[in-house]
Amino acid sequence: MGKNIYVGNLPYDTTGDDLKQLFEAYGAVSNGQVIIDKFSGRSRGFGFVEMDHDHEAQAAIDALNGTDYGGRPLTVNEARPREARSTGSGRGGYGGGGGGGYRGSYGSNEGAGGY
Repeated sequence: MGKNIYVGNLPYDTTGDDLKQLFEAYGAVSNGQVIIDKFSGRSRGFGFVEMDHDHEAQAAIDALNGTDYGGRPLTVNEARPREARSTGSGRGGYGGGGGGGYRGSYGSNEGAGGY
């Protein structure tokens, strides 16, 4: 199995093909992908490259990390597995709850229906 490489601080006009070309100098590249923001459709400035052989991937990481690409210093390292996202509350995804309507201030007759 190949090695997945994280590439950060990319110029926003970089494509997946650009990434593949950059890394092919170090070995066989099976995939190059720039991550796109789903709302704006623009690059998020990072991507991933999958290389076929671990030793070639390590050579690419060593050579490219910190180098200038399109006027920006690249961050290149071995991609870490994505951590599972939790729903935050541990309550089955429902974050809601809390409170009712207006109660007025405690100890006063405001909002008490005029009693």
